[in-house]
Amino acid sequence: MNRTKKIETVALIGLGAMGCSYLGKISETIPMEKIQAIASGARAERYRKNGIILNGRRIDFPIAEPNEARFADLLIFTVKFNQLKEAIEEARGAVGPDTIVISLLNGITSEGLIADAYGEKHVLYSLALGIDATRSGDETNVTVYGVIPFGAARNEPGHYDGRVTALKEFWDRVGLNSEIPEDMHRALWQKFMMNVGVNQTAAVLEAPYGVLQRGREARALVVSAMEEVVALAAYEDIHLGRADIDRALTVLDTLSPNGKCSMLQDVEAKRQTEVAIFGGTVALLGKKHGVPTPVNDMLVRIIRAKEETFE
Repeated sequence: MNRTKKIETVALIGLGAMGCSYLGKISETIPMEKIQAIASGARAERYRKNGIILNGRRIDFPIAEPNEARFADLLIFTVKFNQLKEAIEEARGAVGPDTIVISLLNGITSEGLIADAYGEKHVLYSLALGIDATRSGDETNVTVYGVIPFGAARNEPGHYDGRVTALKEFWDRVGLNSEIPEDMHRALWQKFMMNVGVNQTAAVLEAPYGVLQRGREARALVVSAMEEVVALAAYEDIHLGRADIDRALTVLDTLSPNGKCSMLQDVEAKRQTEVAIFGGTVALLGKKHGVPTPVNDMLVRIIRAKEETFE
């Protein structure tokens, strides 16, 4: 599929902090009748009754049960990774012949799982970088939307896939910053590296971004966890280095000091975290390549111990 059609209709599944923030921004430009938030059961009923509160303002997105989903020009996944398998099935009705599908999930594996379900021709790689959305109860607040790097696996300037061109025009139109890296696999690993360091450290310390920005030892722990990712990346034919760590720290420093990463929000809400796709993935790759990963092993153990205390 080398789509050049303008993106007019949007479906999104996953109305957590990130999903609410992005769909709220999109709805400022795209008419509500061309938007569908896919949800099922009690969750769908709650959204219909209570709407979504974003930055103090109620928004009533059109809610589509899985059997009501209509073909969309763009389908966005913003669920947690442990909800992805179910979400793929619930959103299947939104995937038409020309639908572009993106995943803004953490980790480095969601695009492959979605492509296995819908076909590679539908899927572009993407990630959310630098957004500071936080959720408290039913209310979401966001001050910084960051940037959305996206594209095909490889993107040659001046010779972009038609789907990439169409999606770039869409991001520009709705006012969301985006960029098209030449190597999207490397970009995904850069984000993975940052999440491994920032999310896990914040969850262990139960601290907002400001602690990681100002605290010498907290920041050192972030860096140590990221360094293990850099070491493993070379074995996966991904080239990362100190400059990538410095860039991740620069992004960290742009976030609201009072903001909280998704894993910390999960810990505070006593929900299961995504530690398996962060430090858990690092540990598995370490075993695969015979590379010690003591920092991530320790972070994973602490976070899983926290999870055991959840009721």
